[in-house]
Amino acid sequence: MKVINHNLKDYLAIIVVLFVAIVISLLTGFNMPSYWGVPILILCMSTSFLLHWIAFIPAFYFKTEKFYDILGTFAYLSIILISLFLTKKISGENISFRSLIIAVLVIVWALRLGLFLLFRVLKSGEDRRFREPMKSCSKFLLWWSMSALWVFLTTINAITTIVNNYSSINDLFLYIGLFIWSIGFVFELISDEQKRRFKNKPENKGRFISSGLWHLSRHPNYFGEITIWFGISIISLPTLTGLQFVSLISPIFVYFLLTRISGINLLEQQADHKWGNSKEYQAYKKQTPPLIPFTK
Repeated sequence: MKVINHNLKDYLAIIVVLFVAIVISLLTGFNMPSYWGVPILILCMSTSFLLHWIAFIPAFYFKTEKFYDILGTFAYLSIILISLFLTKKISGENISFRSLIIAVLVIVWALRLGLFLLFRVLKSGEDRRFREPMKSCSKFLLWWSMSALWVFLTTINAITTIVNNYSSINDLFLYIGLFIWSIGFVFELISDEQKRRFKNKPENKGRFISSGLWHLSRHPNYFGEITIWFGISIISLPTLTGLQFVSLISPIFVYFLLTRISGINLLEQQADHKWGNSKEYQAYKKQTPPLIPFTK
């Protein structure tokens, strides 16, 4: 089979990805603090892409996807810490408690999920999604670029809140957002652990999980992930002004990504192909909502 190492369409797609990131960061960062004349959001966005592109080089050379997810985690941590550092340096003030809360929420989520995904890929030996992309330099670079965009768009709302350094914590938005974030985090944490334990039992090989939180939703981990970012967006609401409301694309992006692009839609197709003829699976699918628990 002929291996295509470069494809012009892939490089054009990378340019589009970078253009989208720049436009959104400029819109959101309008009239926000800058460092050396460069808006903090642009610096954070650039950091995400730079880290991913640097990591792409050894990943493509050694034909490995092992550190794809952990690099994403490192990028999340890096841009959050950069936003904290630059906000303090530019303003000359201490970081507000609200900004610290947002930073901690993202860091805790990123570390938990990043380590979980790393251990999973190390145990499985490979991530099958990368078999074809790794054959092409341009395609593999596009995947890394998409991950850079993913990291930036997911956190842009959190970064904007941190940079605004809003001091007040006496509002319902903070407490409601924290409550919703906690529900999402618990859902994601428990559902991932339940599935891990289920798959580790030899008698469950080739079977689908329908117990625990997976009895309430066919994708409770994704429900948790989406809920986490909606919680953060609620905390951010009192801090946003003008074009900064563009940063609310963060939870919307996560929702559409996990339900329409690379999440539920693909997993449902795989499940239908694998267990579509199973009456047990058909009953489970009929009785269990795809995402939001206790809905039809």
